[in-house]
This record gives sequence, structure tokens and C-alpha cells, in this order.
Amino acid sequence: MSDRRTAILEAAATVIARRGVRGLRVEELAEEAGVSKALIYYHFDDRAGLLRRTLAFVNNRAERYTAEQEAADPPAGPLRRLEQALLLELQDLPHVRENSTAWGELRASAVFETELRSELALASVIWIREVADQLGEARPTAPESALVASAERLTALLEGLSARWLCGILPLPDARTAMREGIAVEVAHLAHPARRAAEPSTEDTPSRANLD
Repeated sequence: MSDRRTAILEAAATVIARRGVRGLRVEELAEEAGVSKALIYYHFDDRAGLLRRTLAFVNNRAERYTAEQEAADPPAGPLRRLEQALLLELQDLPHVRENSTAWGELRASAVFETELRSELALASVIWIREVADQLGEARPTAPESALVASAERLTALLEGLSARWLCGILPLPDARTAMREGIAVEVAHLAHPARRAAEPSTEDTPSRANLD
């Protein structure tokens, strides 16, 4: 990806996080990116194309800082890796705030911007698959359908917690605690699926010390 194309996508994520998708204006985007409006249209044929590429850029940037953190501070086991990957989305850092806000704005706009739905669905499927694979490393005997269902719930929980934190409804420490508890509940469910189905209970929920 060219430097100017990257600069435009970075600027688009910033403007969307600041003003929302409906507030995205080519004039402001050009000023933010330090390029001409003509260059934006050169790299992205229309607004729909720009939004699709920005969604992919935001998703890839989240994967990148997750990989960088894992390389710098590798966790001890698969569940620690999963916990770290999910909690990285709940950090009070400018780039995380911007990325999460832009993702939320793009996701919400897909209700009206139908051209975004297929891109959003693909990004979500990939994310769910990654989480399911990490759960499978920790609970290799769990059925595939159960792993995917748990990953669906965990990613949905993270999106909800992130949205509440970003808009000030939920303090960040509480959001992180709720995420850890959600992981623990899903791990317990995968460890004893038949028992959980027959008799729903919280007694199997492991403590954080037993996650690995």
C-alpha cells in the first residue's frame, strides 16, 4: 500500500471516529490526510469504496497491534493469549480508542450503508474464527460448534463493553473485569458442555488463576 493511500485511510479512520460515517466529508478528509481531493478520488473510486477500504484498514490495524503486543510480551498459554488479545481492545490509549470508535461507527452505519455489510460480515467471521481457534487450543475436546458459539458470544461481549466504555457508561476497569469473567464462563462451558446443558450453573466458572 502506498504511503499516500495509507495516509488517506489513517485520516479516514480519524475523521470517522471523530464525526461518524455520516460526518465524513472529502474536504475534511483531504485536509486531515494532507492530500488533494482529487488524489482521494484517484485511490478510491467513490465513497462506498473508501468506506470498505477503511473498514478493512481498521480491522487490520487492530490485528497488527495485537500481534505486536504478543511478540513483545508473549503470554504463557492459549487462554492467556486469548485474554490478552481481547483485553488489548480495552485500553485507554489514543490509537485503541480511535480504532475501536471507528469500528463501532462503521458497524453501526452498516444498518444504512448496505455496501458495507459484506465487508463487515467477512471481518467478523475471520475474528470469530480466530477466537474459536484460540479456544480450541485450550479445550481441544470441545465440539467445533461449541467453540464457534463461544467465540460469537465473546466477540459480541467485547463489542458491547467497548461501546459502553468509550461513551462513558462503563468505567474501563469494570469493562476489563467483565471481559475476563466472560472468558471464564465460556471456558467453563467448553470444559463441561453436557453438564452445563443439563443443569445451568456458575459453579464451574474458573478463577483467573486457573485459566491456564
